[in-house]
Amino acid sequence: MNTLISIICLLVAVAFYTILERKILGYIQIRKGPNKVGFIGILQPFADAIKLFNKSLSSSDPSNYSISYLSPSLSLFLAIILIPLIPFSNTQILDNKHNILTFFIISSLSVYSILMIGWSSNSKYSHIGAIRSVAQMISYEVSFFLIILFISIMSNSFNFKQIMESQNLIWFFFGNIILFFMWFTSCLAEVNRSPFDFAEGESELVSGFNVEYMGGWFALIFLAEYYNMIILSIFSTILFFSSMKNFIIILFIITIMMLWVRGSYPRFRYDLLMMLNWKIFLPMILFMLPMTLILPMWCL
Repeated sequence: MNTLISIICLLVAVAFYTILERKILGYIQIRKGPNKVGFIGILQPFADAIKLFNKSLSSSDPSNYSISYLSPSLSLFLAIILIPLIPFSNTQILDNKHNILTFFIISSLSVYSILMIGWSSNSKYSHIGAIRSVAQMISYEVSFFLIILFISIMSNSFNFKQIMESQNLIWFFFGNIILFFMWFTSCLAEVNRSPFDFAEGESELVSGFNVEYMGGWFALIFLAEYYNMIILSIFSTILFFSSMKNFIIILFIITIMMLWVRGSYPRFRYDLLMMLNWKIFLPMILFMLPMTLILPMWCL
């Protein structure tokens, strides 16, 4: 029951997160954004959902029907099953001593859903978009997981609840500000958000891996992306700012930052994206990881 309530609450949060993004981008670009449906446009996400799920679905003849129908729901399912790993106050839905390892496994599987979406369409545009997205996600997962390993070593635990408790005195953010911004950049690259949205290169790939999807299929892929953004924002708060008193405020700031970056920065070049990870982020993290083991020994 707790899991079901959490899933429903986060799905509603995703709906209002989309209207928040459109409002913020509107004001960044000096325009109003959606403001007609309901009070100041607050019902716009529900109108969009009704429109999308009412559209008739059609697929091209060369596409693989079974995988095409399965893969969008799989991408949303992989985002949803991360919810039991979140420690709510003093309780945890999934009481697992090593739930960081579970997080590693589940978040790695999202690569396969995107690969299935691109491959099953049998379209060269969607296939190239999927390959670009998968290459980007796999590259940044290396830095992504090493940063979590760094935090695990600092807290001496593979459990999110223990990581929260180890920050009662001082947040890990202080002293690890550079690491946090590397983590934040990796999160943006993981969920294919601007300025790292190369899977949706409109000029050359016509919306990338989801070009053959419409209606409810597209809505599921869209939901999965925003769901992952909120989930990663929650884990960012747990790993770097863990304080139950200010949890909602910090979570709100991080989610706003993800939207603000989209409105402020242009899209990178793909080679610069890869160079940022393999030549800058990864060497820095590999240098910092041994420091977490050596420095305590020096202090003794």
